[in-house]
Amino acid sequence: MFKLTSLNLNGIRSATTKGVENWLARHRPDCICVQEIKAQADDVSGRFEELAGLKGYFQFAEKKGYSGVGIYSRHEPSEVIQGFDCAEFDAEGRYVELRFDSPARKLSIISAYFPSGSSGPERQAAKFRFLESFYPHLAGLRGSREFILCGDVNIAHQQIDLKNWRSNQKNSGFLPEERHWMTQLLEDGRMVDVYRRLQPTATDAAYTWWSNRGQAYAKNVGWRLDYHLATPAIATRARSEAIYKAEKFSDHAPLTIEYEFTV
Repeated sequence: MFKLTSLNLNGIRSATTKGVENWLARHRPDCICVQEIKAQADDVSGRFEELAGLKGYFQFAEKKGYSGVGIYSRHEPSEVIQGFDCAEFDAEGRYVELRFDSPARKLSIISAYFPSGSSGPERQAAKFRFLESFYPHLAGLRGSREFILCGDVNIAHQQIDLKNWRSNQKNSGFLPEERHWMTQLLEDGRMVDVYRRLQPTATDAAYTWWSNRGQAYAKNVGWRLDYHLATPAIATRARSEAIYKAEKFSDHAPLTIEYEFTV
């Protein structure tokens, strides 16, 4: 079995002070895709190149203390790809891909951090530019290899993916245009929302992010923003899913799915 976790850290230094490294040592995933590292190469050097015996591969943002993604892996990749050839968003550190290719199979694990548009119209416009650029990138990958994209997508796709959907229909993360983008991605089995394949009707149990305002976490007023998006053949190998909430490392919870394959 291949155990794959995704977690928005909301700062790697913060998450490690809250125990994420000890949890990883117990949890023992094959890979964990992390987002929002909020660190640069110098910050990672000598401290975060490895976590719990997993080796890290990263794409950092040019802006200090901002964004950044990584994948910690127990297995050596055949190739590491940083960015998806989009200058605007590669500068923000939003994409890293590990390839585990063999004569029998081409397979990628991707960690991606989609922009949030919640800070205002300028960032919402940037989010739409990201979605427009990223869709053809995924289509091109889909034509050449199997892959699983893990990440904070910053979109709740359906009404069952957030607590207060009625009052959020005009808010970033649940806008009709964003939801339509996700629907198009999944239409006709092009890609598979793996959690929903395993848990098609889960509501409150499905949330992976909670606002720091009010008592959102205590009251489970959450959103499902973290995904495994996989090509169909790989998605059929998903066997179990878990959202870990016993400890809080971030404003997001780790999403783990086990797949019946090895690399």
